Amino acid sequence: MQKWFVTMKKADFEAIAKKYQISPMLARLIRNRDIIGDDNIANYLNGTEADLHDGFLMKDMKRAIAILSNKIQEGKKIRVMGDYDIDGVNASYILKEGLQKLGACVDTDIPDRMKDGYGLSKLLIDRAILDGVDTIITCDNGIAAYDEIEYGKQQKLTIIVTDHHEIPYQEYDGRKEYIIPKADAVVNPHQIDCSYPFKGLCGAAVAYKVIESLYKEKGKSLEEIEYLIQNVAIATIGDVMDLVGENRIFVKKGLRLLKTTENLGLKALMECNQIDKNRLSSYHIGFIIGPCINASGRLDTAKRALELLEAKTTRDAVRIAEDLKVLNDNRKELTEKGVEQAVKLIETTSVGKDRVLVIYLPDCHESIAGIIAGRIKERYYKPTFVLTKAEHGVKGSGRSIEAYNMYEEMCKCKTIFTKFGGHKLAAGLSLEEENVESFRQKINELAQLTDEDLCPKVSIDMRLPFSFISEEFIQELELLEPFGKGNSKPVFAEKNIRVRNPRIIGKNKNVLKFQAEDLNGNKIDAIYFGDVQKCMEYMQSQEQLSVTYYPAVNEFQGNKTLQIIVENYL
Repeated sequence: MQKWFVTMKKADFEAIAKKYQISPMLARLIRNRDIIGDDNIANYLNGTEADLHDGFLMKDMKRAIAILSNKIQEGKKIRVMGDYDIDGVNASYILKEGLQKLGACVDTDIPDRMKDGYGLSKLLIDRAILDGVDTIITCDNGIAAYDEIEYGKQQKLTIIVTDHHEIPYQEYDGRKEYIIPKADAVVNPHQIDCSYPFKGLCGAAVAYKVIESLYKEKGKSLEEIEYLIQNVAIATIGDVMDLVGENRIFVKKGLRLLKTTENLGLKALMECNQIDKNRLSSYHIGFIIGPCINASGRLDTAKRALELLEAKTTRDAVRIAEDLKVLNDNRKELTEKGVEQAVKLIETTSVGKDRVLVIYLPDCHESIAGIIAGRIKERYYKPTFVLTKAEHGVKGSGRSIEAYNMYEEMCKCKTIFTKFGGHKLAAGLSLEEENVESFRQKINELAQLTDEDLCPKVSIDMRLPFSFISEEFIQELELLEPFGKGNSKPVFAEKNIRVRNPRIIGKNKNVLKFQAEDLNGNKIDAIYFGDVQKCMEYMQSQEQLSVTYYPAVNEFQGNKTLQIIVENYL
């Protein structure tokens, strides 16, 4: 059962509206997103690249830039060591592109998810040494590779870590002792003594900051690398970072650049997915482009996605883009099967009674464990781990709810794992098969989740009667974009709605269309995506209902009509 509540944050909405020439309703929506104070409001509405912080504020940035400058000058072989997801692939591309443009002798290596596992490994280090590499620079990984980096240093390699993941730590008497790898430079804004003001960057954004700082150091124009911001935007959305502060600026700018991109691979990927570039939004990155890029690292090799970004001919770009789309379609099928198996376990065994779900699907493809965990978490609103049988032991991924810090909880039982890492809301792990049940029991013993924590909450921005909806207001809402984690699409609500003429439409019968009428007789077209049969049955059993919604303009054959897209109902 959902718990709905209206956000009631206070401010002088009339004054804010007058100062920034927006409506008081928009001023309220901005306040609801905790944007407070003139500088922050101005930055939110009108922030540009000029408002980005100086990369040299990051700990070890000067050291990293000095090392890279010397290595470029000496013609030493540099290897970018990325990760196999959307963030790692784009970070690898950014570093390689930026370094190549400055004349560096540089190549890339990305681990195979199945064969090599996550992040920097001794195998990858040995491969680099065999290839005559002098310097390794990691991106979107490396902060947890303490032993591997120590091994690399023993082999006389120069190693620079660029990462954005949480810093590993050990806890002694309630005090955290952070474990920083002994690389030649470690660039990660999460380090306790790092003075960089914005901590929420993705790996690709940290990589961009490195290249940007290198260009500044060499007196080069930043316009030469501006196009790489589109890759930062893709990674920021794809890695589900909060769209606030610098991330909001990167994504707004990146989406603008993508609409006129000259990158043949990205062009081809948008075309084969029939995306209208002029209407490109964060939704298209998060749910269409991103999954295609991620699919290569899940079911093939992430090097294919990197090849797409580096494609030099339209023919190559189209071929790789179509391959990635097919891989993503296959991934969707595998995901559906995995979700069905997980639901069956939850509904028919004691696993479903746990507050933290630990689901072991031995035959599931390990690369989609995280996607399945996310789907199960959404369905049952519980922290969820999905484990699969791997070449060595068991691997898994976790997805969490707001009230549960997954990484910190895992730290409390880390002796069970052979390897683990992650964030508050997502994590990855490896363990021996005989420890699966122990893990399930231990993580649940430690959990202090209440019934309240496990009740999904719907935060409503404001009640908005249908009479307030206009094309002008819908257009004004675009000032709040891009939407995503940390900057959610506004949620409006209305109660005592009468439903007129409900019908299920669409080729796949997955859209419920009806007319919504309020108590004053105002009518508006409404559509609902989701479990349409269940919604239809509920509507037929009620005289009136309440809905949360987002207003939109529906264009069909040149005609424009107002409509609402219903998100929740009760």
